[in-house]
Amino acid sequence: MQLFFEENINGETFDLGEKESHHLVKVLRKNSGDTVLFTNGKGSFFTCMMESNHPKKCRLKIIEQEFSPPEKFHVHLAIAPTKNSDRIEWMLEKITEVGFNEITFLKTTHIERSQLNLERLSKKLVAACKQSFKAWLPKMNEMRSFEEFVSDKAFETYDRYIAYLGKENTSHLAELATSGRSYLVLIGPEGDFSPGEIRLALEMGYRACSLGKHRLRTETAGLVAVHTLQLVNVIHDQAQR
Repeated sequence: MQLFFEENINGETFDLGEKESHHLVKVLRKNSGDTVLFTNGKGSFFTCMMESNHPKKCRLKIIEQEFSPPEKFHVHLAIAPTKNSDRIEWMLEKITEVGFNEITFLKTTHIERSQLNLERLSKKLVAACKQSFKAWLPKMNEMRSFEEFVSDKAFETYDRYIAYLGKENTSHLAELATSGRSYLVLIGPEGDFSPGEIRLALEMGYRACSLGKHRLRTETAGLVAVHTLQLVNVIHDQAQR
C-alpha cells in the first residue's frame, strides 16, 4: 500500500489540501470508500477511508491508528552543503531511507554553497519518508555558522564527532561510537574543514573520527556516517538477543 503524508491529522476525520486531493483523485483515481494509509511524520500511521473524492478537498475518516515508537538513539548530522543541489537531495533521500533524526547545514571556511532552498529540501524529506515507509519525519534546521554551531551548549550531552582527513586521525567512527546514545557528527565541504575549525571543534569537546582511509565526497561521507551509527546500534541490539 502506498504511504501518504499529512502533518495535521486531528480528530476522527480530516481534509486534504488541493494538491494532495488532486493526486489521490485525478492521478491515482481513488474513490469514496477506498482505503489509504497516511503518516503525520510524528510516529503514527493512520489507516483511512475516503469519505469524499472531491479533487480539491478530499475528506478522510480514520479507521485505525498505529504508533511506531522512536529509536533508542538519535542521529544529528551537521554538514556543509555541496555546490550541486542534486547531490544534497540525493543524500537526504538516502540517509532518510537508512534512518536519521536531524540535520543542520553548516557555513564553513571552504563552503561551496551559502544559500539553500530549505522548502524544497523539506519536500524531498517528506517524499523519502513516504517512499521508505517512515513514521518519523527528520527535522531540518536553518543553516548556521560553524563557529556558532560547535559552541552551542545545547549539544553538550551528545556524543560529538568531527570527521576529517588527517594522518593522525585513524580512529573510525564505528570504533568510537557506543549504542543507544544521541550522536552529532560534523561533515565538512569538499575542501574539508580548515585547521582552525578542526582545532575549535576539538577544543569544544568534539572527538576526531575517520570514515575510512579513502577520500569521500561530502554527500557520501554524510551517508557513511549515518549508516555507521545505524550499524553500531543494530549490532548491539542483535548481541543482546
